[in-house]
Amino acid sequence: MSRAALVTGARGGIGRAIVARLEADGWDVHGVDVEDADLATRDGNRAVVDAALERFGRLDAVVPNAGFQHLASVRDFPEEQWDALLAVLLTSPFLLAKYAWDALAASGDGRICVIASAHALTASPHKAGYVAAKHGVLGLVKTLALEGAEAGIAATAVCPAFVRTPLAERQVEERGLDAVIERHAVKRMLEPGEVAATVAFLLGPDGRGFTGSAIPLDLGWTAA
Repeated sequence: MSRAALVTGARGGIGRAIVARLEADGWDVHGVDVEDADLATRDGNRAVVDAALERFGRLDAVVPNAGFQHLASVRDFPEEQWDALLAVLLTSPFLLAKYAWDALAASGDGRICVIASAHALTASPHKAGYVAAKHGVLGLVKTLALEGAEAGIAATAVCPAFVRTPLAERQVEERGLDAVIERHAVKRMLEPGEVAATVAFLLGPDGRGFTGSAIPLDLGWTAA
């Protein structure tokens, strides 16, 4: 029987690549995006988990990938944007794990793989909401790993540098490529397929030893 995964943010560059890679590896994938549910709400997160279970009758992996960005100084950061960033980037992964927990435990080899960011490991100015949420999700992943160990659930976070997605391309248009990748030791952007390949490894049989881990796929960004 094929293993089943739920992937959020599935129509963006990274999410689309993850869905395609997992399907190529033989997974059944329920991919969702903003058109399917509001992941800033409890009902939206419960709905996508229920839909995956109704579709496949099981759930072996959850990949919280949905996200967005807002740039502003702390002094001027809109409070509603702070709330929205934490809701989608931190609370949604918590709710997805909570609502999928029993199904992941029933799998006997459940996996949760959060798409975090190099900004989960370091910080940049004007990104208070994003950086705070991504730092927080690493703490969540560690807790999920500790609580999930006896239930057969592993939890990891992938922490990419800038990936060639529409979101990053807009920053390149506004700031220039050199400015965007200034902190990369290797002066290029990641491709979505590189993130997808890392997720596929962590969800596959060779990734069973990883739990509670933040995987820096950051082109040397956090080495300095």
